[in-house]
Amino acid sequence: MGLALVHSRAGVGVAAPAVTVEVHLGGGLPRMSLVGLPETALREAKDRVKAALLNARFKFPANLITISLTPAVLPKEGSRFDLPIALGILAASGQVPDENFDQYEFIGELSLSGKLNPVKGVLPVALKAKESGRGLIVPCGNGAEAALAKGPRQFEAQSLLSVVAWLHGEEKLPATVPNPDTPARCNSNDMEDVKGQPYARRALEVAAAGGHNLLLSGPPGTGKTMLASCLPGILPPLTEQEALEAASISSISQRGLDLKHWKTRSFRAPHHTASAVALVGGGSKPRPGEISLAHHGVLFLDELPEFSRHVLEVLREPLESGRIIISRATRYEEFPARFQLIAAMNPCPCGYAGDRSGKCHCSGEQIQRYRARISGPLLDRIDLQIEVPRPPAMVMYNKGPRSECSASIRQRVIAARKIQLTRAGQPNAHLANAAVTEHCQLDDNSYQLLEDAARKRILSPRACQRILKVARTLADLEAVETIGQAHLAEAISFRLPGPGHI
Repeated sequence: MGLALVHSRAGVGVAAPAVTVEVHLGGGLPRMSLVGLPETALREAKDRVKAALLNARFKFPANLITISLTPAVLPKEGSRFDLPIALGILAASGQVPDENFDQYEFIGELSLSGKLNPVKGVLPVALKAKESGRGLIVPCGNGAEAALAKGPRQFEAQSLLSVVAWLHGEEKLPATVPNPDTPARCNSNDMEDVKGQPYARRALEVAAAGGHNLLLSGPPGTGKTMLASCLPGILPPLTEQEALEAASISSISQRGLDLKHWKTRSFRAPHHTASAVALVGGGSKPRPGEISLAHHGVLFLDELPEFSRHVLEVLREPLESGRIIISRATRYEEFPARFQLIAAMNPCPCGYAGDRSGKCHCSGEQIQRYRARISGPLLDRIDLQIEVPRPPAMVMYNKGPRSECSASIRQRVIAARKIQLTRAGQPNAHLANAAVTEHCQLDDNSYQLLEDAARKRILSPRACQRILKVARTLADLEAVETIGQAHLAEAISFRLPGPGHI
């Protein structure tokens, strides 16, 4: 009779809660029982573990084996518990010592030969193991990912035999080593390739500096998509904490974590046929959606009115809170979703309303119905709403000096963002109302200007707050402490509708 306890972690969102694998060998007919809310892949662990132990030349106990995964109320899935279950059986049967079990956590899938296969979601596990003060043993295929957490006593193993040899003190396991650091290279377009569009370029710089949401409206072919794709190249680099948060979400996603680009800001551009679940996440076993995969990055929605209105409406709460809560009958998950929204749209169904080409033949009712696909509350949450007109033909073929490059603009953006972080600890776009009152003071003339704009354009209090945040960013770009009338006027101009604009 024997009992063994092995520490591991479940894959529940980015939380990675602790799970204790308890193995008991009792009397009775030889049988293996697995309890603790295991799903299908986990229930199949019994067969994988038995074959792996026998093929590795271990003795499989001829007892009633009870395996309990505690806490029992926590749903558990996947093959990550194969290694701790196998070690628990070996320890309970006296084939391996269990002195190190309290100091380490184990995770890994076993092949029938006893080799350790990589599993998904290792980075959240490594971060939580580091918080708990325990070491971590992972498969070799997960070593580089686990090393990002920089936790103490993290090791990687090729097989069950190597882990057992380490427990016996017969050999050492190699420490996890991250991939060699390479400069974070952004695959976005460069601003110097944008022809003309000085107003849109300015708006993009302001959006990058303050983390503001941006809507680009204009006829087809005016460069809206190209401008949006330039944004990641002028955003400040990710901090270590931001990179780890974004990488943890990628680690639990369907595609997994790309270690080559884990320090670069993500640029997600879902097609307009995407469902609400694909955009915000969900499913019977909640998974992160596009807004969470764009955490600390950019979410680009092209052809905004072509998205289902229901799909767009689910963005309203995450745009304010920076998180998404997914509730199911038996599951509750919270995923971070602090993304920067960049949207593009045509001004009418044919795309040429207000264009000097005169191609538009849409009726007023058609245009109104088209624009009504985007609700007022959603538009209210977009700080900058500008028109991108058709540039003159001479601009497209001008052989003069090229536009300013992304690297140059990025330096100004970084300087402005540093001012914001020093002052309030966050970008201007994320300031709460109390912080706006404290850091976005106006003189009497400026207040009158904002009041006149709010009255004439019927702006909501939220819209006025966002105008103040944009004005604060414009002042930061000039490195001045006080918001001037010129800053406020420019911020209002980024909010006002132009020809053919909403």
